[in-house]
Amino acid sequence: MLKGFKDFLMKGNLVELAVALIMALAFAEVVNATVGMIMDLIGKAGGTPNFSEYEPGGISVGVFLTALVSFLIVAAVVYFLIIVPYTRLKERMAEEEGAEPSPEAALLAEIRDLLAVRNQSGSAPGS
Repeated sequence: MLKGFKDFLMKGNLVELAVALIMALAFAEVVNATVGMIMDLIGKAGGTPNFSEYEPGGISVGVFLTALVSFLIVAAVVYFLIIVPYTRLKERMAEEEGAEPSPEAALLAEIRDLLAVRNQSGSAPGS
């Protein structure tokens, strides 16, 4: 019974998921610090660190605007620090993999070429 539990815990996917969660939590601090820095810059430019006090016509839309700006900054940070480099890395790896065919693909190409030569020489298949 304990062996089964140990096997479950040591599965590759579970360990990878745990590592991903730890990395995400650590990266969240970087994102939050960046958002805080940008919000401070917006505050210095606008005279207030957020839009919480903004109430046109008595309607409190400032909290929503602050959350919206914060979300857009988080999305931009994630896009430019994770998505763009990851996409470039995947493209580079795909180019490197595409340069050299796998042994199976090379074998299949060789078989195809031999069959083509054989068919051009006039011998019937199976003879």
